[in-house]
Amino acid sequence: MKLLSFRGDDGRPRCGALIDERIVDLSDWCAALPVPAHVSARLHASGMEPAAGGLLRLLQAGPEAQSQLAEYLRQQCPGGVAPAQSPRLADVTLLAPLPRPGKIVAIGRNYGDHAKETGVDPFEAPRIIAKLPSSVAAPGARIVRPALVTKMDFEVELAVVIGSYAQNVPRAEALQHVAGYTVLNDLSAREFQFDVTPPQTTFAKSIDGFCPMGPWLVTRDEIADPQQLTVSCEVNGERMQHASTADMLFPVARLIEYISSYMTLEPGDVIATGTPAGVGAFRKPPLWLQPGDRVRLEVSGVGVLEHEIAAP
Repeated sequence: MKLLSFRGDDGRPRCGALIDERIVDLSDWCAALPVPAHVSARLHASGMEPAAGGLLRLLQAGPEAQSQLAEYLRQQCPGGVAPAQSPRLADVTLLAPLPRPGKIVAIGRNYGDHAKETGVDPFEAPRIIAKLPSSVAAPGARIVRPALVTKMDFEVELAVVIGSYAQNVPRAEALQHVAGYTVLNDLSAREFQFDVTPPQTTFAKSIDGFCPMGPWLVTRDEIADPQQLTVSCEVNGERMQHASTADMLFPVARLIEYISSYMTLEPGDVIATGTPAGVGAFRKPPLWLQPGDRVRLEVSGVGVLEHEIAAP
């Protein structure tokens, strides 16, 4: 299934499933889902309530809810055809699948060729970086490059969306905690990463809009092996990055195992799994994103994410 968030006719966020280039609205269906007692208890312990609706409500409702959704869509879309009144994908404004994740855990230098181009040896354990959730931007967005930022860079990444609580998860069971996958651009202001002491990597990657994500969430059952995908990035039609997720130093299952040994991954959390070689900072000469540039990012089997860089 391809699950997405979009803006309704009233301007409010809604969620749906993409069926044959039409969107089956699931907003009311998701809002009515019961949340298991153990999930509610965890949320209440943190002083929170379950999400009122949207894809986050679907994830909090547990893996069984996705199975129920698949059956619901089979009933609503006989023969794989969406109801005629369903809006066309081309006619709606998409939002990030999860417009405000709980946390975004990014992985630094997780491809051998990228580690090499940065001049460091491969790490012995995953390098953990945070992207703050307020940096999330929608597919198709115009991402404003702040006036004081001159070294804006791109990083295409496979993003993993967590579907159930994961704590001390063994590698063999890690993928069972994945809800699905999406495409993410780990935009970075390199001057805060490389030109200041101490480096401010989280800040460099968490500026407003610096986490375009989408266009949808592809559920786990659609991806047989997350280590057999191709990731690529183009800027103004010129290919900058192209690699296989097989080249990750730490595959998705290992990342979940490692991260969950120290922090609980929760439904709706996102892991940005790292980027291959070809980023702007290590080209000769460096290539920085400019207002007017168009960026196209693709992960095979998942989708294409496009956005534009804009002046303030």
